[in-house]
Amino acid sequence: VTAATGGVRLSTVIIVIAATGWYEIGRLMRAQFLVLREQEFVQAARALGASNARIIVRHILPNALAPIIVSATLGVSGIILLEAALGFLGYSIPPPEPSWGNMLQQFEQYLLDDKAYLVVFPATALVVTALCINLIGDGIRDALDPRQR
Repeated sequence: VTAATGGVRLSTVIIVIAATGWYEIGRLMRAQFLVLREQEFVQAARALGASNARIIVRHILPNALAPIIVSATLGVSGIILLEAALGFLGYSIPPPEPSWGNMLQQFEQYLLDDKAYLVVFPATALVVTALCINLIGDGIRDALDPRQR
């Protein structure tokens, strides 16, 4: 990809990560819908004459939303960590643009010297951001999951 585009650009990184990162949530959503459409409450709504749109919006979507949100937030933190790993290896956006991976790569030379503390700040920011996104996803799941009410 980088040879065809003449170098790594931000748009290239975004396209590659977006093109490869959506399928997990799509598979999970399809699996949730297939499981939930066979549940008794969906069959009861269908027997009462509810339309497919009403069944999806009122019954299936609220029950399928919690695992999808958790998977999406885990995916976002995974994408952040992936971009940082690519930046550390030199395959992400070029150095004038800010990236935690680029910062870690620039400070790599100081790891064995007396300035190893320079690596701590971007690494800590990266880990705290990923952790916070995961905790936000868990909080949203707890708030939206109808099975926990």
